[in-house]
Amino acid sequence: MVTTTDVYMAELVVESNITLEAQTVLSILSSTVAIQVNGSKGDVYSVNLASSELMAECLLIGDESSCNCSTGYVWSNTVCYNYNCCRETECTANVSHIVPLCIAKVTRLVRVEKPSSAVCYQSEPELKCFLNETVDDTSWSLSRPNEYFKLNDGSVVQQNLNCATPDYQSCISLKLKKLTGIWEGTYQCEFLTGSIAHTARISLKVALLPDVITLKIDPLTVQCDGNPSSQIKVTAFIPKSSESYKVWWSLNGDQKSELQNKTNGEQLEYTFNADISCQETSEPQYVNITFENRKGQTKTARVDIPVIYAGKGFCEEEDLWPVTPAGDTVLNQTCPEGRTGYRSRTCSEGRVWMDVFSNCVNAQLMKVVNAADNFLKGLGATQEVALNIFEGLKNSSTVDPDSSNKEADISASIGILDTMSMASKQIRLGEEVLPDLVDAASNMLNNTWSGVNNSVRHSMSSNYLMAMEGLVKNINVNKSNSFISENLNIKFCTIKDCNMSLFDIGVILNKTTGILKIMAMKNLMGKLKNTFHETEHTDLLLSATLNNNNDSDLEIQLDFPFKKEKSNRKFHCVFWDVKKSDWSDEGCFFRSSDGENIRCECHHLTAFSVLMAKGDISTETLDTITTVGLSVSVFSLLLFLAIEFLVWSAVVKSNLSHFRHTAIVNIAVFLLLADCSFLASTSPESLSDTTCFVLTVCKHLFYLAMFTWMLCMSVMLVHQLIFVFNPLRKRVFMFLSSILGYVVPILIVGSSYIYCKYTYRAYYDKKTCWLVFERLLEGSMHAFLIPVGTIMMTNLFSMVVVIVTLVKSSVQDSSKTEDKDTAKGILKVVLILTPIFGVTWIIGFFLLMLEPDNPMFEVANYSFTILNSFQGLFLLITGCFAEQKVREEFIKILTGKSRGGDTSKNFTSTTNTKDK
Repeated sequence: MVTTTDVYMAELVVESNITLEAQTVLSILSSTVAIQVNGSKGDVYSVNLASSELMAECLLIGDESSCNCSTGYVWSNTVCYNYNCCRETECTANVSHIVPLCIAKVTRLVRVEKPSSAVCYQSEPELKCFLNETVDDTSWSLSRPNEYFKLNDGSVVQQNLNCATPDYQSCISLKLKKLTGIWEGTYQCEFLTGSIAHTARISLKVALLPDVITLKIDPLTVQCDGNPSSQIKVTAFIPKSSESYKVWWSLNGDQKSELQNKTNGEQLEYTFNADISCQETSEPQYVNITFENRKGQTKTARVDIPVIYAGKGFCEEEDLWPVTPAGDTVLNQTCPEGRTGYRSRTCSEGRVWMDVFSNCVNAQLMKVVNAADNFLKGLGATQEVALNIFEGLKNSSTVDPDSSNKEADISASIGILDTMSMASKQIRLGEEVLPDLVDAASNMLNNTWSGVNNSVRHSMSSNYLMAMEGLVKNINVNKSNSFISENLNIKFCTIKDCNMSLFDIGVILNKTTGILKIMAMKNLMGKLKNTFHETEHTDLLLSATLNNNNDSDLEIQLDFPFKKEKSNRKFHCVFWDVKKSDWSDEGCFFRSSDGENIRCECHHLTAFSVLMAKGDISTETLDTITTVGLSVSVFSLLLFLAIEFLVWSAVVKSNLSHFRHTAIVNIAVFLLLADCSFLASTSPESLSDTTCFVLTVCKHLFYLAMFTWMLCMSVMLVHQLIFVFNPLRKRVFMFLSSILGYVVPILIVGSSYIYCKYTYRAYYDKKTCWLVFERLLEGSMHAFLIPVGTIMMTNLFSMVVVIVTLVKSSVQDSSKTEDKDTAKGILKVVLILTPIFGVTWIIGFFLLMLEPDNPMFEVANYSFTILNSFQGLFLLITGCFAEQKVREEFIKILTGKSRGGDTSKNFTSTTNTKDK
């Protein structure tokens, strides 16, 4: 049947016990006035037959078949390639179901261009097909034994339709980037005109190299027991290949020996023994295996050999893990049944086994990973294959939810999401994939991902978020409005004014055009990195994308629900900054709170959330004050200790002065160490977990030691005032103060760490490199707050005793009865004792009690920062320059050194006399 625009092919099957001639059937059809034809969109057309022609005729009797093309026609490419019926002869295969069965043999010729011989591995060959007529559509496919793939544009496949020439109106080329073994096979180009397809086949040979080389060693580590060397067995596995490789191995890049393979199932296996030297080397010892193909190209795989040299530290054998050198990681290529991959475990420099890292992925999930990789490359990149990938991902996400390898499965699943997100930029996916995608992505969030460290978990969660955003953005949506699962809620809005709710989060956006896609997630916020001030995260995260929109000035409003007990917190509206992999508040603003909802307003569309903080303590101004103050304090304390060293023998002439200067020197030393530790931890995000932990312990210990020596000094002062005629003996003071100043802080820090470890609580916070405050009387912070609070109250009481004693003595002494002199004396006592007793730290307790919206909070915050960051300077002023004896002796040293001669000699003589 022929019309002016389309050509249709019809297949007629006649079932009868009487043989009918096809020409008779055609004559019957020609007498029909009109035939009803259904269109592709459901429309019905009435078609008149202008002419008819017999192209082929088949006779089927039982299992026997015979088909012939009419004069002027030849078998189509499909029949020729699949059934080997290529000439103008009878075909005995049952090909009656193929459309088109035969094609005109003159006007439709497909010419091909291809490489003349096998192409190199990782090369970029180009295949071309030409047809001397215009066509409606073109396509490429790849077939291998028992496999068939449609090809589409991807990371490897690149199609070009703009290669026509004056002699050929239609052309389609196929360029393959960085060719590997999976691309060897038979390529078919197809030109489609109506329902008639013209095809040609091109065989592509590749000089192969192994895409994957797996190396195993036995034993996993080498232990040197005084022997000059030790032998290990090395086995290399590669997939079966038609390539005849030349293979050799080498030890440490030196000797070379050729290898022969043997078949092991679907793999080729190469085995050899290597003698590992027990003479210690600075570089790791290793084994290489190299494959060379017919084109002279090579590919090498390497495995490092962990060697325990004599006298070096190691971790003892434990379960599957052999004796391993300190600082090395051992790989175990065996996985539980039904899983593929490897497991690794590191022996730390401290000779302690770290946690096992498992990359043993479910075997069925690994097939989905490979299918997604092929989809990204353009191999089998069709909507049907995408549906199968997401269905497999959903099925795998419900397997082994309590397995010790679940993090490996989740990481592989996130990799699939990321791969499909990249592929969807070139191959648009239909909304049919969304149900399985939403279920699979929701199942991943059911797990806490606690089997990996924070760094890995932060990376996984960030990749998950970006992959889901990319997929939702690129998937075409026509009819669907929403998809809801346990942890994931996706809604779409095509109208101008969008007002919707997801997991009780209200979203309002006024737009002119485009499709608004909103995605709300549960159980992801706690997995994402958060260094945005000192904030807590909410449970919900929301992502918004707007497709096909030209508005330059957008404003989206978000209403987040929150618990009433947290209504006194300070709220931040933030978005996920992809470049920083952290939260940012740029372009987002907190507008209001009605007691039940928090309203945020943002001028861009990305991932949003609300973070809460009890107090926004960290600001740029406060950070600057802290850095400057601590730097000044460190310099002041170094100067103070230097002065004390110079004047010690001259000013320490009694037990009382010895007590005082011993205590104040210890206070200065521990304050100096604490301030240095604090300065070293001002950028926690750049520190490793171990460094952060060490600095937390240092600050905890040094600040406590400073306060305990302050307590020693205050108790000593009160004792001297009350028991005037019973002074402390030097030996007693030194014994008691040493226990209180040195031993007690160590006991507090050690016991708090042990308690946290065995109750599975966090001892320190990686975001601040300081102790953890959970709530009242909960958290390691109380191992600092309670001792310091107790000492503060004691020191404050001591100051009151000193002031009362001063007032009483001034009343009794008639020469000092004036109130003005008394007030001056009290003020002097307060100014001198406040930094020495650490009374300014009391302001910190007010900070814990005040809320951020309290007008006094900011005053207390700045007061605490200024007074305590400059504490070293105040200690220098009050403990050194304000004390007359110290000041005079220091001036005497300065003037003596500047004048030289007799003064210096007299000072030295006096010092030596005292020592005697």
